Amino acid sequence: MRTSIRTVGAVTLAAALLATACSSTEPKTAAGRTTTPVELGNVKLVSYSGCDDMLAGLRAATAENVGPWGLGGPAIMYAEARSLASDAAAKSASGAPEHSTTNTHEAGVDEPDLVKTDGERVVVVNRGVLRVVDAATRKVTGTLRLVDAEQAWVPADLLVSGDRALVLFSGGGIIPYGATAKRAASPGPRYVLVDLSEKPKVLGSLTPDGAHVDARMVGSTVRVVVRSQPRIEFPDPGPDLSENERTRRNTEIVAKAPIEAWLPKYELTTADGVTSDRTVDCGQVSHPAEYTGTSMLTVHSLDLSRALAETSPISVAADGDTVYGTGSSLYVASNPRWWWPRPVDLPIVDDAPATSAPSEPSDSATVTAAPETSTTAPTLTPNSSPAPAVTPASVSNAEPAPSLLPEPPASPVPDPSVTGTVPPSDPAAPTVASPTPVPATTTTTTTAEPTPRQPPEETEVHRFDITAAGAPRYVASGKVSGRLLNQYSLSEHEGHLRVATTSTSGQDSSSAVYVLDAGTLAKTGEVGGLGRGERIYSVRFIGPVGYVVTFKQVDPLYTLDLRDPAAPRKTGELKITGYSAYLHPAGDGRLIGVGQEASEQGRTLGTQVSLFDVSDPANPRRLSQMFQKDSGSEAEWDPHAFLYWARTGMAVLPLSSWGGPEPTNGTALVLRIDDSAVTRTGTISHPRPKPVENTRFAAYDPGIRRSVVIGESLWTVSDMGLKVSDMKDLADQAWIPFS
Repeated sequence: MRTSIRTVGAVTLAAALLATACSSTEPKTAAGRTTTPVELGNVKLVSYSGCDDMLAGLRAATAENVGPWGLGGPAIMYAEARSLASDAAAKSASGAPEHSTTNTHEAGVDEPDLVKTDGERVVVVNRGVLRVVDAATRKVTGTLRLVDAEQAWVPADLLVSGDRALVLFSGGGIIPYGATAKRAASPGPRYVLVDLSEKPKVLGSLTPDGAHVDARMVGSTVRVVVRSQPRIEFPDPGPDLSENERTRRNTEIVAKAPIEAWLPKYELTTADGVTSDRTVDCGQVSHPAEYTGTSMLTVHSLDLSRALAETSPISVAADGDTVYGTGSSLYVASNPRWWWPRPVDLPIVDDAPATSAPSEPSDSATVTAAPETSTTAPTLTPNSSPAPAVTPASVSNAEPAPSLLPEPPASPVPDPSVTGTVPPSDPAAPTVASPTPVPATTTTTTTAEPTPRQPPEETEVHRFDITAAGAPRYVASGKVSGRLLNQYSLSEHEGHLRVATTSTSGQDSSSAVYVLDAGTLAKTGEVGGLGRGERIYSVRFIGPVGYVVTFKQVDPLYTLDLRDPAAPRKTGELKITGYSAYLHPAGDGRLIGVGQEASEQGRTLGTQVSLFDVSDPANPRRLSQMFQKDSGSEAEWDPHAFLYWARTGMAVLPLSSWGGPEPTNGTALVLRIDDSAVTRTGTISHPRPKPVENTRFAAYDPGIRRSVVIGESLWTVSDMGLKVSDMKDLADQAWIPFS
């Protein structure tokens, strides 16, 4: 099993599912739904005609997916990915210093992260405490504890607009600070609105019943997406009943469940502590033509410039995984197989790398200029006269770089008809009964346990127009084969949507890029056959050019010419060992890749940062490579951790190493990337914490998580505090402890 330093990422389906509810005029089917199944290219979201229609539809859909253990089978453990640092320079109207901002997929659409800055102040949330630091004096000017120290482990992120911050606690079981004896812990996430104008203070909170999926902010409006499941109790009848009988009884329970079992609930708390319990009205719930009834996605809208009085929730009866937004459109992709249990490739360390793998570096790292066939060959001089190229006209010099939320390697699900192995039960798939052979000497028959049926591997895409104020307007829907990697598999350009997916059939797999008309989401063209037997590890679209990295044993970097939407084509291919998990534009004709070097057998060896020359799309080349043996970087699966400051060519990423006499946890590796080479500048580390004797509290992590540029200084963030360093020579300028 090959190494994969990646995690399962789940970004929400529903940020776009905010269309205002309307009455349906379509006839009901026998299942109680308002629509019939639709064909490719005709996928639509519709509203229920009323609460009775909603209850009938949800009961019917849920009954088809209930099993012997209720909704779902035995728990399956997956890693979790959290949501990029920015090369975009920002300057406020008040004359704040030039500074970096959080990288997002598209400019103007902010994403939650643990640190935000406007150049004048730095706002950080860490271990349940929000801190405001003055960038000029480098002193903490405000502190607000939001959860008890025993809950310092709770993941938290920030969105900031003016003097308002929304702190997003994504884990369940959160108890507001000081309220331990007053109320029970919430089973779901908690979103706290904070006033930053003077001493930080809480203005209100939203506590939904469900699981946090994601959030996005445009202007001062935040849309938070929560996924909930039906609140239905399935009593345990004991060990003597067959699975078929268990399923029959659970189906009866579903048929009697009230509408309140599905309707999403939430709490709103005012600044003075008054809490009100609320429920989404069934008239604000929509559904796709086909749905499982086992999941509800709810979008809450919060304007940070106003009081937290109402969130105008809109819900959709659907599962979801991916949302992609531009300044005028919001795309939502849903893949039924997303929730299908599948194996995950776990990291392994190649203790004895192949002789053909890159040579072992020195104590810390090697920086080499490398051609596509070897990582240790002499420097390759860039071609001074490249062939005519499809050069990105605008490489978003001032736009934030995207956030990467990878998913696990796709291991095929066994085919019961071939292997005799039944894959794990899928709550989203109907069951099919098959006869069980009986001995010839008996006249009795036994009904076999149902065999789960795998959902189709295809991705539905919905587009919403968000140019007007208020709820988005539904525009069109479409469908493509395969599964997305993440939101960067989607890109809108000049009236078309590009979609990159990987399709798996048995032991075979390949990837493709589809081009859809943005107005109708009908297919205009496609280019397939990418990385046969492999899967997509990263995607980047820049103007009319696409870059796709697939991997199994070697890393083909494909360049795609997308100028003609009806005839997209592969123009070049570069095969090298290892892979890039994140691709970042670095000026015209240059691309940065962050990932893992690997042996020719596909075993990962350590972090690599590569500089690619993509000016000639027919001949992509690797100009230079930084390789750190036995190491990994958070930027590989969470590009919020990657900073590229285009003005100076500085790149910063966290680096953890497990080789050598003293392994390091989360130093900041600083590189300089110019037009032809990756050069190692140095590292930054934070002080180690004192030993904690009280095991009730989460241990401090000295590892650096994020980096920010303000003026001519580089700020780095860890659990321990903020360090300010000179951007030129990395000399210490200030240490701001979180104590």
